[in-house]
Amino acid sequence: MRRHRKIKIVATLGPASSDKATIRALWEAGADVFRLNMSHGTHETIAALHGHIRDVEAEIGRPIAILADLQGPKLRVGVFANTAVDLEEGQAFRLDLSAEPGDGTRVQLPHPEIFAALEAGTTLLVNDGKIRLRVEACGADFADCTVTVGGTISNRKGVNVPDVVLPLAALSEKDRRDLEFACRLGVDWLALSFVQRPEDVLEARELAQGRAAILSKIEKPAAVKAYDSILAVSDGIMVARGDLGVECPVQAVPPVQKRLVRGARAAAKPVIVATQMLESMIESPMPTRAEVSDVATAIYEGADAVMLSAESAAGQYPVEAVRTMNNVAIEVEGDPTYREIIEASRKVQRRTVADGIVSAAREIAETTEIRAICCFTQSGTTAALVARERPRVPILALTPLTRTARQLCLTWGAHCVIVDPQERFKGAVLAAAKAARDDGFAATSDQIVVTAGVPFNVQGTTNILRVAPCDERLITRSEA
Repeated sequence: MRRHRKIKIVATLGPASSDKATIRALWEAGADVFRLNMSHGTHETIAALHGHIRDVEAEIGRPIAILADLQGPKLRVGVFANTAVDLEEGQAFRLDLSAEPGDGTRVQLPHPEIFAALEAGTTLLVNDGKIRLRVEACGADFADCTVTVGGTISNRKGVNVPDVVLPLAALSEKDRRDLEFACRLGVDWLALSFVQRPEDVLEARELAQGRAAILSKIEKPAAVKAYDSILAVSDGIMVARGDLGVECPVQAVPPVQKRLVRGARAAAKPVIVATQMLESMIESPMPTRAEVSDVATAIYEGADAVMLSAESAAGQYPVEAVRTMNNVAIEVEGDPTYREIIEASRKVQRRTVADGIVSAAREIAETTEIRAICCFTQSGTTAALVARERPRVPILALTPLTRTARQLCLTWGAHCVIVDPQERFKGAVLAAAKAARDDGFAATSDQIVVTAGVPFNVQGTTNILRVAPCDERLITRSEA
């Protein structure tokens, strides 16, 4: 029941993976976290998927994380009298608030807040950047543009505005309803789309009221610029390369990805690399070599998780896609170069007692015959700090809280075990030794490192470390 890799796999559920049997097959193939896309499906459909996941979780006896991905504000043009028109480079084209069907000279853009933020020279991207418009003149209800890249524009195509921070809340009314529904349902993570500023995250956090952790999707240039402040108020990060690749020059995406991953690692917050990782497996049972290299790059960078979107939600080979990602991860993590890169990119953090404890735990584990680092945690912070060290040995995250165990399923290397609450450190050591033996991480003759905070059941008190045997008789004898 243990994974033989450290990076986690997020699989999106959809029409191709909506029944319980397929969800279980996805978990058995390697999925650690299931993503529910709130852009698609009714609340009834989402609730059914949630129920199937929890049923699988109960059957296998292992915690599973559920991530609800909020749609975010969608900016779209209106409709055309003839469904679509062709725009040619150099021609004039107007966007306005009129609800009249569009033609070859104009179309509705029903978002007055966009017009309020525009200025001459602003670039507008339509249909994932396939069409580009340059604003020449604008007012409260119009924007006169020149087509700089032509193409076919049709009903309700999406619009991106990369040059400005739009006066839009990250949460639409639909998102607010979906957030409350997802929290009541009992999801573990909420992914917030189109974040532009830290205030967007704080708004979602206030609405969630601690019922789910908040993961910020970085997909706009404004979010990249404000990354440090957004990261500070987020529980996790998603490198959402889809819209990021539309609004930023495509050549800028790889260095941005590296910066975002390293920043999240340093902050001990999980980071997901997402979008088009195994895109060809929507229709093919085998990925391209470039896609395999893309997944491998995220693993070498030390990301906490890699994500499948349409591959597992709507593709013809959802289970094969997860299995492929799992196999790539095992192969990469077995490469000696992987350890060299991970350790070279490690930034030692020793500002607090907890930092020192987890750093010492890793050094002890890697210089002696230690089989695992076992950390007792209430909020998950201790396990996240241990994971930041990217140790060579397995991490057992022991917690009495089911929600914490589920949330930690997104954290690099964390094997989550739900245990009884402990009042004394001796009990914690005994529970750690049992978990290490039961889940195949150590034998009775082996040793483990145990970290915890005393007094127990108080968050943020990681202050103790012990090298302990896995033999309960030796633990009891040493405490006598």
